[in-house]
Amino acid sequence: MAVATTVTFADRLAAEVERKRSQLVVGLDPNVDLMPVELRGDVARFCCGLVDAVAPHAVAVKPQLAFFEALGPAGMAAFDQVCIYARRAGLLVIADGKRGDIGSTARAYSDAYLEGEPPRADALTVNPWLGRDSVEPFLGAVRRGGVGIFVIVRTSNTSGDLQDAVLKDGRPMWHYVAQLVDEWGEGTVGEVGLNSVGAVVGATHPRAVAEARKLMPRSILLLPGVGAQGGKVSDLARAFQSGPASALVNAARSINYAFRESGSDYREAAGAEAARLKQEIWAASGW
Repeated sequence: MAVATTVTFADRLAAEVERKRSQLVVGLDPNVDLMPVELRGDVARFCCGLVDAVAPHAVAVKPQLAFFEALGPAGMAAFDQVCIYARRAGLLVIADGKRGDIGSTARAYSDAYLEGEPPRADALTVNPWLGRDSVEPFLGAVRRGGVGIFVIVRTSNTSGDLQDAVLKDGRPMWHYVAQLVDEWGEGTVGEVGLNSVGAVVGATHPRAVAEARKLMPRSILLLPGVGAQGGKVSDLARAFQSGPASALVNAARSINYAFRESGSDYREAAGAEAARLKQEIWAASGW
């Protein structure tokens, strides 16, 4: 009797990239002060409307947990509602929590978001700066199959006092973290040749994106910072050298609040901007 195997997160993602010819991830950052007034701060309704608008163009959504947590229990209920709704719309869900702590606490975070039938999210962003024991519980969830993580390697913010600190061998600290991510991904490589331990690298640092691809040839790069933060899709071509699904470009505010520029319905504006970005990213990827 054959033993059933779980499809890796990387292979699931690659299938969606091929099906939609898209590497776009839409961040969900529900700021009640920027939402359409007619929604009266209804975060779940706002985000589900965005999901409807971007589902034909994106492979995943990335709800930013801070915006939901700030609203208390009602916000977390909205988070769960949006995750379920997004999956029903055929989108993968990347929970953006940047979680990381000592072993027992990290295990609780992993249980909260990556375990269960089904897990709350398909992938989770993880902060590795407390060391391997803070990452191991998440790696365990990945190895058990079906889910992924994106480890913070070089973020899109301008402050580099920790990430760019120079080691004795002359490397910046984030290069060492990238080396660890490459090692942590061993044993999770799927049929497409990518592993399910990805890396967050800011699209606002094109040189770092190119260096990250060399340091982590099998990792999926999650590239935030396009749009409102100033990152340019045209600077990201090297990120896709390991295959069409080897990098994902995230945009949030430029899609979530596109209606504030166009004056049209927020769903119509979001869908139009997502469609435009999808095509721009695919062309830049060279695939």
